[in-house]
Amino acid sequence: MRRFTKPIRLVAGLLTGLLFAALAVPLSAEPVRQHHQFYDISKEVTLSGTVSNVVAKAAAGTLPGPHLVFVTSSGKVDASLGRFALQGKAPLSVAPGKEVAVTGLMKTIEGRQVFVARIVRVNGKAYTLRNQHGVSMSPLSRERAGQKAAQKGETL
Repeated sequence: MRRFTKPIRLVAGLLTGLLFAALAVPLSAEPVRQHHQFYDISKEVTLSGTVSNVVAKAAAGTLPGPHLVFVTSSGKVDASLGRFALQGKAPLSVAPGKEVAVTGLMKTIEGRQVFVARIVRVNGKAYTLRNQHGVSMSPLSRERAGQKAAQKGETL
């Protein structure tokens, strides 16, 4: 029996050291960042204008997915709508000549200015196209978010 006590003590000592090391790691960890690197919701702006074009497929070198080109008092804006904006049961419905209010962030991607749209308001309806981190919402996730908002009596 005596020959097994040294390996057991060694294993117990190693496990104890591992436990203390695991407990110490969170104490020295960096704080969690409050915003996503690509999309910082605290810097969002809302631009209003008249739709001049809806582009179903993005040009090479821009963000993938459909784009909305609209004219503001400051000039033309190319807004990326996210991959799924024109898909699903309740896709974004907008046409040239319509007045829109688009909430998002202006970004420079491969040397081009593009407005990353998160919410588009048109005809009294708000279409949430991206989440608070700037990630495109699929048709199913948009539907679920709309159901949750309706249950709470909110509008998106």
